[in-house]
Amino acid sequence: MDRVDDILAQWRRERPDLDVGPMGLIGRIRRLSHHLSREMGRTFAAHGLTDASFDVLATLRRSGPPYRLSPGDLLATMMITSGTMTHRIDQLEKEGLVERIHNPDDGRSVIIALTKKGFALIDATVTAHVATQMRLTAALSKKDKAALDTLLRKYLAAFEARRDGN
Repeated sequence: MDRVDDILAQWRRERPDLDVGPMGLIGRIRRLSHHLSREMGRTFAAHGLTDASFDVLATLRRSGPPYRLSPGDLLATMMITSGTMTHRIDQLEKEGLVERIHNPDDGRSVIIALTKKGFALIDATVTAHVATQMRLTAALSKKDKAALDTLLRKYLAAFEARRDGN
């Protein structure tokens, strides 16, 4: 039993005419998201980052050498506005974690690149992040993790297919 079970029992008592099963699924996903975000945020904060700054640096790092992307390519990986992206890049640039370099293919635009300091920071942070994620999923067996991953992939794909117009 978890707290969502208590909520569902109350609704079933008060509104037996409603099927509140989906409320349980969505309530658990939302509560888990809150707990997971809080724990991962602690890891990021321990490295002087926020979820948002980690996202930008991690996107650049996983893009592979030379660890640089156009602002548009960065934006395509995140669900934020271009103004928000500009602000994030400005902050990371002030901290010496990224730099804007002129695009050799288009002199009117720039490319966002990880600095050596940014590379070192994101490598240390992602190592800690993976350890945090291992700790956060330790309550599940390997088989349970695989089953949950399969179900969540199917559920998420249905939303993303609608978003992409499929």
